[in-house]
Amino acid sequence: MPKKNDIKNETTFRFYEELNDFLPPARRRTPFCYRFSGRPSIKDAIEAVGVPHTEVDLILVNGVSVSFSHRIANGDLVSVYPVFERLDISGVTRLRPEPLRDPKFVLDVHLKTLAKKLRMLGFDTRYETAYTDEEIARIASDERRIVLTRDIGLLKRSEVERGYWLRSQTPARQLREVTEQFDLFKKISPFSRCLDCNGTVRRVDKHEVEKLLQPKTKKYYDEFYRCNSCGKVFWKGTHYLRMLREIEALLTGK
Repeated sequence: MPKKNDIKNETTFRFYEELNDFLPPARRRTPFCYRFSGRPSIKDAIEAVGVPHTEVDLILVNGVSVSFSHRIANGDLVSVYPVFERLDISGVTRLRPEPLRDPKFVLDVHLKTLAKKLRMLGFDTRYETAYTDEEIARIASDERRIVLTRDIGLLKRSEVERGYWLRSQTPARQLREVTEQFDLFKKISPFSRCLDCNGTVRRVDKHEVEKLLQPKTKKYYDEFYRCNSCGKVFWKGTHYLRMLREIEALLTGK
């Protein structure tokens, strides 16, 4: 860290919309002064303030859009905007190649229930309790997945291109938050993925899985589905009806 007497430069930052969630109250929704030495990149400055780069999609310096590698200078006026997954801002410098039209996710170890709920909606969602932050970052980079986490530090890793810090702490609210943030409503394909392993699910004839069924299940149900990866069998029992009500509540906003 530079000594106080070495800091000779300052720039003015203004963060917009949900990016303010990462700032202390005095800096929210208002311009504030950021002091620095040398010529740091705009990415380093933004993260030094406390905002993960994965949450940012547009930066204007003195009214001109710039990339993360841009070097800030004394007297700059910097405006920082959140991810525009739902808007076309192709006329300016996007910080990512393109919005994700087929969103895939990787979740940190604290989000097991959310992972199951995203799979319930049909979204490709990787999750393992044994994942380290390093593994999550690598998977996100290699497979172009969106990192979902409650750990701001994970989103500051350079390998993570797309990520989102969950504001909510309960799984139901987190599911709504993610669905709204990435505009997933039209992409929902319920019960097309296995809740346990994330594999795809297909309908099968009853005789194909009959030996795997309990007597009452075999007696009262005739429509069955099976995971192509782990082989788990599904049917439309009480668990199915409960999830159906949850999806209906999500879609209707209730």
